Amino acid sequence: METSKVYYTTFRTEVGRSVLDKLKKLVLEAGFDEIDFKNKFTAVKIHFGEPGNLAYLRPNYAKVIADLVKERDGKVFLTDCNTLYVGGRKHALEHLDSAYTNGYNPFTLGCHVLIADGLKGTDEALIPIDGEFVKEAKIGRALADADIIISMNHFKGHESTGMGGALKNIGMGGGSRAGKMEMHNSGKPGVHQELCISCGACRKNCAHGAISFVEKKAQIDREVCVGCGRCIGVCPVDAIHTFWDEANDVLNKKIAEYTAAVLKDKEHFHISFVMDVSPNCDCHSENDMPIVPDVGIFASKDPVALDLCCTEMVNRQKANKDSALGDVLEENHCDGCGCGSCDYIQMLHPTTNWKAAIEQGVKMKIGSDKYELIEIK
Repeated sequence: METSKVYYTTFRTEVGRSVLDKLKKLVLEAGFDEIDFKNKFTAVKIHFGEPGNLAYLRPNYAKVIADLVKERDGKVFLTDCNTLYVGGRKHALEHLDSAYTNGYNPFTLGCHVLIADGLKGTDEALIPIDGEFVKEAKIGRALADADIIISMNHFKGHESTGMGGALKNIGMGGGSRAGKMEMHNSGKPGVHQELCISCGACRKNCAHGAISFVEKKAQIDREVCVGCGRCIGVCPVDAIHTFWDEANDVLNKKIAEYTAAVLKDKEHFHISFVMDVSPNCDCHSENDMPIVPDVGIFASKDPVALDLCCTEMVNRQKANKDSALGDVLEENHCDGCGCGSCDYIQMLHPTTNWKAAIEQGVKMKIGSDKYELIEIK
């Protein structure tokens, strides 16, 4: 297996040279200019920030990348797909409100913001892949239509996957609402009876006749349901839900397979910001204090090597004693010295296995678990 190159730079600056300047130099050194952007639709896949959570990436970073693409005559846009859970990004209108509030708008970025899977999260493309768990991924149509994918992610911990980096940003983030259900759910959706308003939207949009109404409440015949998840997207009151019951190892493997679908037949480039490393997902409406000090910005053409490198770099930092990680380390009589012998991510979320995504990414041939780390100053 070939060794991939991962480039990084620290957040140290000097007078007259900003972190944004260092970001630009980093990506150019990492091979950004090896991509032909001319007249090509370029999707910058990014998390716009859940309202209340302050760990999202500042739009200033995205503008650097958007400007670089435009300077190379690319047709750039920023994008993400709607969320499966109920929050500030479950449909395109709320999603755009959240993005604009957090500074992601055409006026600050100089490019447009699109929600990749449309108004209700049902605008998807079916991408055939030869995965162990996924044979036909459901991804946001704007991502499928793009010629080039650039991912920008905030690296952090995650209560279901262990860590959230490039693979999660692309795979889970690139899935339509039905795609996200396929990754999170080992079965099929159900109905919160008390929320159902008998509007009939779910039955109208079910291609398999799996939904009926009993005493004016929707019911799903699990023998007939194929688990496509379209009913989740069209329900106006979020009465239809997933069971969030997929095993964490399988969830991570499905995320890697969805990443393969999003990147299939496309040029791609990946940037990870290991800063404000919160213990949990950015989809929370709050963010806890960072578990380690800020490390730096990392870039690579290989999302698998990038995630592995970022995780190992986090494990080499001194733990913030007053953080959630500090509490766990104290319970395990570990001083969090950053020697690399402790797997902070695994200790923080012991029921997860972040390495499953790395291993599956290698199997899907989207990256390597061997890398060379190169510092850009």
